[in-house]
Amino acid sequence: MIRFLSIHDLAVIDILELELGTGLNVLTGETGAGKSIVVGALALLRGGRASADLVRTGADKAVIAAVIETPDGTEQILRREVSAHGRSRAFVDDHVVSTTTLREIGARLIDLHGQHEHQVLLDPATHLDLLDRYADLGVNRDAVRVAYDAWRAAATALADLEQRAASQSEQAEIVAFQLQEIDDTDPEEDEDVRLTAEQQILANADHIHRLAAESYAELYEGDEAALGALERIWKRVAELSTLDPSFAPHLDTRDAVVSQLEELAFALRPHASGVEASPERLQTVEDRLARLERIKRRYGPTLADVVRRRAELREESSQLDTGVVRSTALVERVTATRAAYVSAATTLSERRRHHAGALATALEVGLADLAMSHCRFEVSFDESPTSESDWTDRGTDRAEFYFSANPGETVKPLARIASGGELSRVMLALRTITATEAPGKTLVFDEVDAGIGGEAADRVGARLRGLSRQAQVLCVTHLPQIATYGTTHYRVKKIIVNGRTTATVDRLDDEARAAEVARMMIGTRVSDTVLQTARELLEGEHQ
Repeated sequence: MIRFLSIHDLAVIDILELELGTGLNVLTGETGAGKSIVVGALALLRGGRASADLVRTGADKAVIAAVIETPDGTEQILRREVSAHGRSRAFVDDHVVSTTTLREIGARLIDLHGQHEHQVLLDPATHLDLLDRYADLGVNRDAVRVAYDAWRAAATALADLEQRAASQSEQAEIVAFQLQEIDDTDPEEDEDVRLTAEQQILANADHIHRLAAESYAELYEGDEAALGALERIWKRVAELSTLDPSFAPHLDTRDAVVSQLEELAFALRPHASGVEASPERLQTVEDRLARLERIKRRYGPTLADVVRRRAELREESSQLDTGVVRSTALVERVTATRAAYVSAATTLSERRRHHAGALATALEVGLADLAMSHCRFEVSFDESPTSESDWTDRGTDRAEFYFSANPGETVKPLARIASGGELSRVMLALRTITATEAPGKTLVFDEVDAGIGGEAADRVGARLRGLSRQAQVLCVTHLPQIATYGTTHYRVKKIIVNGRTTATVDRLDDEARAAEVARMMIGTRVSDTVLQTARELLEGEHQ
């Protein structure tokens, strides 16, 4: 039960602090005064979606907090902050929590019923959900959902495998062809690099021989050879070093220089004696390079990529061979998960049918209290067989609410024949008969009286007043018949302060409440007679 509500910088609300009482709290005011903002603040405390648009112009953030008395008698503080940039934070007893956690806690403490909620009745697909809520079949629904997810996952995996198996033969041929093409070539990593170097040598054999022979002769042969001349130079440098010690370090490099030049000579010598110019070998190398180039274009761009692709093709070929084994295992899994789903769905169906009659009876009684004493209500199940494609995580049932508001008329689909006012009362009756909340929970009704008036409105007020004996009720209403049933009355209005519009909420005393009820009856031009009538309504027996 909400003891205290604080709203700062939310929409047109600057600062609003509200103490809520037990019983039926009614919230009234002109259209657009800001009543729905208060309800929206409670929605945020239940983990509803936050937006930067909610923050009051010029403020850094909006803050909504509530002190709630829990069913065990302790107090809990819920707080939600929404920044002007759209980010939000949630707190429970000043500890930061996730929005999901706030949503779970808020749902246990606050139940919101919006002004357009009755419109869900126009969609027959929602009727099973309402029946399940009435019958408290959440555990059975969860079992069906888990079983359904497992079955669909297995069935999807099998369908994917079977689709692959349908083209397995073709795919196997493609894989085998590609693998054979690579195996026939049998490339090695960097083979093309080695062959390109060999091609270069073979294609330029004569030129290489001439360059090597001339270089070897000038380096190693004859009196003018570089190595002979260098030896004479070292002797002179050695003599110089005895005269000038600064030349001594150069002598230390002599062996290294000689060694490098000798290695160069040894490298030149075989080429100087002649390079085999084999046209046959050159043709072989060029043919091999051309073949490698073709295989790289298909599976490359490098030979390393081609080698990797060959390994992948071998693995894919192996997997294609084991597909039948995996298919058998998946078929068994689909059969088992399907059976588990059918079992869970059957149990859920049986429980739904068991509770459907009780729901219809309870709704007829509840609607009689809402000035619909002759209505009839049924939950109609479609008993025709359903195909697997129609199964869902809600089970295999198809059901719809059937309704008749007038004696002598047969029941027909509720979504097609009920008026807006009748839908509002059906939804209110549903919500009240499913209100099994423990004492201390807060139920919020935002203009659920839409489309009704007269006796029906009076009955709705009485029903809300009765519901408030089980839980705290906050009702936003435009109808004086409902407002007079409140145990506590609050008025929302807009005022202008320092050029800024702000919404305020005032708790009304007896006289102010009579004036507000009178305004709701005829508007702003309230006569003494109307005011007296409002006082008499407030002093009526239902108070």
